[in-house]
Amino acid sequence: MEQRDYVPRLIDERLAALFGELSALMLTGPRATGKTTTARRHAKTVVRLDREAEAAAFRADPDSALTSLPEPILLDEWQAVPGVLGAIKRSVDEDPSPGRFLLTGSVRADLLDETWPGTGRIVRLRMDGLTEREVRGVVGGGSFLERLATGRLDELESARDPFPTLRDYIELSLRGGYPEPALRLSPAVGRTWLEGYLDQLLTRDVEMLDAPRDPARLRGYFEALALSTAGMPEHKKLYDAAGIDRKTAVKYDRLLTNLFVLDSLPAWTSNRLARLVRSSKRYLVDPSLGAAVLGVDAAAVMRDGDLLGRLLDTFVVAQVRPELQLAPGAPRLHHVRDRDGRREIDLLAELPGGDVVAIEVKATAAPAPSDARHLEWLRDTLGDRFRAGAVLHTGPSSFALGDRIFALPICTLWE
Repeated sequence: MEQRDYVPRLIDERLAALFGELSALMLTGPRATGKTTTARRHAKTVVRLDREAEAAAFRADPDSALTSLPEPILLDEWQAVPGVLGAIKRSVDEDPSPGRFLLTGSVRADLLDETWPGTGRIVRLRMDGLTEREVRGVVGGGSFLERLATGRLDELESARDPFPTLRDYIELSLRGGYPEPALRLSPAVGRTWLEGYLDQLLTRDVEMLDAPRDPARLRGYFEALALSTAGMPEHKKLYDAAGIDRKTAVKYDRLLTNLFVLDSLPAWTSNRLARLVRSSKRYLVDPSLGAAVLGVDAAAVMRDGDLLGRLLDTFVVAQVRPELQLAPGAPRLHHVRDRDGRREIDLLAELPGGDVVAIEVKATAAPAPSDARHLEWLRDTLGDRFRAGAVLHTGPSSFALGDRIFALPICTLWE
């Protein structure tokens, strides 16, 4: 089913390939990132289970309701009628033909439970917000990680002119990747949309999950997370800042992760590097949410060096994360930090076979060799396992900083 004005997504090709062989797919991810719009293109029947008139038949007899509809069937907001999962399981058990069911929804159930009926029948596929590649219609070709792994500067140089400035990158971060403000709204109205989105998230969406329902305290905790995005703050400092105890903070972490607005970047470990921390870095899934909860604009961010660096790092991760669907072998993102804090690398992607590429994000227009010293340490430690490293910066120039280490404008991610 084609739609007018559809913005092609990085996930389209992988979704089509998987649905061509699997019976049932579930698109997960943050609310309002275009999951239903994308899934509709693969469905003959669309059922909105958040509409009572459509949900009634599925509550009464989900098996019969499914068999009466032309396939492929899209079941949107499936969590409104969880019993539909059991019906899909039974239907797939009887007929495992590919391309039968798609499910979309924003709030994740406890899918790790061994008794979850989708185990072995429904494959989950994550869909995040828009990247700049998608906004600009540059979805063809491989991922940035693949290009970086070649270790060749000519594969990475951007032909863009003029190049974005630091202010431009900050404004892109504050606009974010939610399709409505990214594609259709002015910056001022987009900020209002994001504030409303956050209010909905922290006051109403939480009612669907089992967690303490104190919007004021949850908002305070989310503000503390926004101020520390792309970092590893001591947990006690976070929940003290929000006026909650550790038990409540743990529940809020799980809640915000289940709502797909908080993500963790695990620490990377290696037998060649024994003294590495094992704590994860925490990221807001979209930097625009940080701006919305803190009430800051580009001018305010430019005056706050710490917040500027954190939002820029969060923006880069939001560009790279959806590209993991493109790269062969499903590379995983990590961060690297030694125990005394002297060496730290923002992003490390482990490729199939154990090779790595690494990325540092710097809010400077003129990176120097000293900005690559941690990448050099990793390269010298890992040897041939280190494919390449990049210092992503806010200036216009691409150049080598050393063997297999390059300075690249941030816009190289999408150009």
